[in-house]
Amino acid sequence: MANYRSCIKDVDPKCRENNLAHHSGEIDWKRLIVRRGQPFAISARCSESALRPNQLALALHLGKRDEVVIKVEKGSRSKDAWWFAEEVAQGQVLLTLHSPADAIIGHYCLDVLVTSPGGHVLEKNDKIKFHLLYNPWCRDDAVYLPDEKLLQEYIMNEHGIIYVGSSDYISSRHWHFGQFEENVMDICFEILDNSNDALRNSEKDMKQRWDPVYVGRIISAMVNSNGDRGVLVGRWQEPYTDGVSPSKWTSSVPILQKWSDGRARPVKYGQCWVYAAVGCTVLRCLGIPTRHITNFASAHDTDGNLSVDFLFNEKMESLDTRGRSDSSWNFHCWVESWMKRADLPQGNDGWQVLDPTPQELSDGEFCCGPCPVTAIKEGNLGVKYDAPFIFAEVNADIIHWIVRRDGRRQKIRVFQDSVGINISTKSVFSNNREDVTLHYKHPEGSKKEREVYEKAGRPARETSTDMTKPGKLQMTIKHAQPVFGSDFDVVVQLKNEGGAEVHARLTTLATGVTYNCRVRGELERQTKNVSVPAHKVHKEVLRVRYDDYAKCVSENNVVKVMALLEVQGDNEPDMVTARIPLSLPEVLVELPGTAVIHQTLTGSISFTNPLPVPLKRGVFTVEGAGLVSPTEVKMNGDIGPGQKVRVKLNFSPVRSGVRKLLVDFDSDRLMDVKGAATVVVI
Repeated sequence: MANYRSCIKDVDPKCRENNLAHHSGEIDWKRLIVRRGQPFAISARCSESALRPNQLALALHLGKRDEVVIKVEKGSRSKDAWWFAEEVAQGQVLLTLHSPADAIIGHYCLDVLVTSPGGHVLEKNDKIKFHLLYNPWCRDDAVYLPDEKLLQEYIMNEHGIIYVGSSDYISSRHWHFGQFEENVMDICFEILDNSNDALRNSEKDMKQRWDPVYVGRIISAMVNSNGDRGVLVGRWQEPYTDGVSPSKWTSSVPILQKWSDGRARPVKYGQCWVYAAVGCTVLRCLGIPTRHITNFASAHDTDGNLSVDFLFNEKMESLDTRGRSDSSWNFHCWVESWMKRADLPQGNDGWQVLDPTPQELSDGEFCCGPCPVTAIKEGNLGVKYDAPFIFAEVNADIIHWIVRRDGRRQKIRVFQDSVGINISTKSVFSNNREDVTLHYKHPEGSKKEREVYEKAGRPARETSTDMTKPGKLQMTIKHAQPVFGSDFDVVVQLKNEGGAEVHARLTTLATGVTYNCRVRGELERQTKNVSVPAHKVHKEVLRVRYDDYAKCVSENNVVKVMALLEVQGDNEPDMVTARIPLSLPEVLVELPGTAVIHQTLTGSISFTNPLPVPLKRGVFTVEGAGLVSPTEVKMNGDIGPGQKVRVKLNFSPVRSGVRKLLVDFDSDRLMDVKGAATVVVI
């Protein structure tokens, strides 16, 4: 050792070349970020005379405390282990490293060792660090997805569309996933390091990170903060004064940055679409193909009986006799991630449901999935994880009950096809909606659907009173799609197909509700005695006024209307319901079709007040990854009824590619009005 001259002069991780080949350049060009199952090369400038009698060896360290140490074998060509090949020419040593397709993902430290012929370490260079991600481009990786168009959408696309509203009136929100934004990858690994599993036993946790099933389940638990050091606190109704309203968010990036900057202090607040969007960001960043899903009319079955039971008293007031009742949400969001399921029987590979919204405990944690979508469709509820709960979300019956004054429960109506409707995701590389309902269930009313329902543990579905027998009135609720700020009419239609006149009492009730079924307040109620001649139609109109609903609708602007019909001489009442989302105006965002990187670009933002009253304290919040950091533009003075305001915004793009500018408008009476525009930066 005394006569040994340093051999390794310099090491080049070849970040740009490697990252380009590994589809990771969008994350960072200055750090080495590679994907498992795919070789990458580094070079070392060496003193050839010093190297000749000696040899190079490589070792990998993983974890903050070197929980995992891996010896990289030279020239072994094994698919199941790390190995490297070495080429020496003109003072340069090219080292090509090969990782197995099931290598542990994480932050690695590479030791380049010079050893003597006797095996003694003469020199050590430990300055090379790199991140290893899942590789959906690698055929042997469990997340392999053999379609480049799908990979460009479900791994590489930083922008998405989230579907909200109701099954009848679907609306959309633009979202910036931002999986390649600065520091996001580091935050994703920080999330893994803060999980309960990692904090209990970091070595055991680290060694399981090769498995996307394990990591997906950890992310499902860690995006919410229930029972761990997770990212988001949930809140389903105002006030949000000590945080951010869930509807205000338009990007996962500030949420993740705020959580990291706060040293794993949870961020306030999230709801289902926000939880799912943040989960989508993290999973895409780690290399697992993932898409955002919306299930309209989503059931939350708390007791596992495949039915959602709504109990009302005779005044049509909701009853919750158990403290935590079943519910049916206007919509509910989760994600699907693509992976093989080697832990399950054949036929369960492909899209898996992962739901980060904290609803029920699963093995002691607030997480859900991964569960194969195919298992839900075929009623295979014994597979891991959480199949019965997810099956109920898309298949449960809705049952309405009246609890009489004497405590007796009377079943009013069973709805067998009103859950799991228009299950939606963004189409691949277009802004259209793709309906994936048939991935989850067979057609409603089909023989196969009945077979699956029985297979899932229900020998026969609940049957409803025959509402078409002679003498019965057919009741429906009709309405237009109202705009927030306007008065609107709801029409209850009674159709008598019998041969005799029918006398009945009709009670109609309108309430303001949250998107997940919580009542905020009563808006309008009317009770009338009606007579419907044979073969005639009778209509009752309920007027819902802005002055009433503005006080108690939630930030999702939903009005629920219920109609209870009690026919004289018939002890079988009927009830129908409708949830009516109030549409918001859009912010109009205008940009040129193309722009040049680092050159000033001018955009226009405009908005018209739809309300019959002035808006005070109006403010636009503008943001766009690679375009402009979050910027507030405050309005001077009030915005009168029907008044249009317009602002100009100058900014210089800093990243090329397809970029999206997102705008949010807030005021005292109207919040979370959105707008977006796309520009191609060259």
